[in-house]
Amino acid sequence: MTARVRMYSTEMCGYCRRAEALLTARGVTEIEKLRVDLDPQLLAEMVRTTGRRTVPQIFIGDRHVGGYDDLAAVDRAGALAALLAG
Repeated sequence: MTARVRMYSTEMCGYCRRAEALLTARGVTEIEKLRVDLDPQLLAEMVRTTGRRTVPQIFIGDRHVGGYDDLAAVDRAGALAALLAG
């Protein structure tokens, strides 16, 4: 079973696409994309929840992983597979 993955993103975000590609390469088949460029309430929710204003902001299960650089660091450390496994 794969943990639920949520990603706050925008349409024109290169780092969002890179995060999606990395997650897909690690076996994630479904990413719940929360488009903050389409819904100001989602942007406010993201800032309130993460304290950050940049996208992507990625959650695996209930854990806030952070942005693309944070996700890539977790992957390089060998911890991404365990997070995704739940």
